[in-house]
Amino acid sequence: MELKHLWQFLSFNLSTALSFLRLQFSGMPNLSAIFVTFIDAMLSLHFLLCSMSPCTIDLDDQTTLHFWVTNRRQFNRPNLVLIHGYGGNSRWQFLNQVRPLSKSFNLYIPDLLFFGDSYTNRTDRSDIFQAKCAREGLKKLGVEKYNVVGISYGGYVAYYMAENFNDEVKKVVIVSCGICYTEEQREEQLRKLGRNNNIYDLLVPRKPEDAREMLKLAMHKIKPTKWLPDSVICEFINVIANNHRKEKLELVDHLMAKRADKKLPILTQETLLIWGDQDSVFPVQLAYQLQRHLGPKSRVEIIKDTGHAANIESADAVNSLITSFVCGGQS
Repeated sequence: MELKHLWQFLSFNLSTALSFLRLQFSGMPNLSAIFVTFIDAMLSLHFLLCSMSPCTIDLDDQTTLHFWVTNRRQFNRPNLVLIHGYGGNSRWQFLNQVRPLSKSFNLYIPDLLFFGDSYTNRTDRSDIFQAKCAREGLKKLGVEKYNVVGISYGGYVAYYMAENFNDEVKKVVIVSCGICYTEEQREEQLRKLGRNNNIYDLLVPRKPEDAREMLKLAMHKIKPTKWLPDSVICEFINVIANNHRKEKLELVDHLMAKRADKKLPILTQETLLIWGDQDSVFPVQLAYQLQRHLGPKSRVEIIKDTGHAANIESADAVNSLITSFVCGGQS
């Protein structure tokens, strides 16, 4: 085993052991916390076993971005950037993508600011700032040309990367993203969800019932919280929401405050739009609406019997669509 991989393996086991010890000596053992800590550690192990490495990049003296990156870049493979949405960091959202996609691509998977280990002291909470930071991180990694996939909130970030850095972004995949919403459509959808312009507890849950509702909306076939007790869900909330909660809420503030872009730029890149036909968050009509806006260089793929979290519920279909689209016509 190479020294680098040996060090990653030892670091992983040491950090896992310390996490368990910290739980054991913090009072009465919390079995729910132990369970969630174990799952979180196994996600890191899965990424390591898929020949991915974690790295932290200082963009400047204010901003740090965390990535998972391919161990050995193969220059005959396309570079692919995966950008997550709300509901967890990159490991939790791309569990079902990292192994199959790593067989065809050099993968670069950032944690967006205030998710995982990414953070900034700057006050900008816009998705455009997220896009600029992701791009700056890629530059520091030596990645000059790449394809980008954005899921839900990550779709906003991917769109602005493609718009602002079109000489670097080759192809774009948007999965279940409401970037083309009109004001009327957004208000109507919030009324249907019974949220009256308040989605804070859905995106950054505080209580088990918030997390259950979030997952119920995101999933159509899978019911991940059906058998989980509240104590376990509370620990999941600690992992996905409570770290940098204030800043995550400020990101939602920005999304809710900005008006629909009536002059949304038309991307120059070929763009694939992937949607679940049962998406309860961003209805499937938005996929066709965005396709009409983007024109002939875009196409829509609808996955049947699938909700908002298509990357989880129909992972094989999503992975296959991404691979065939990005690799098609690429040298």
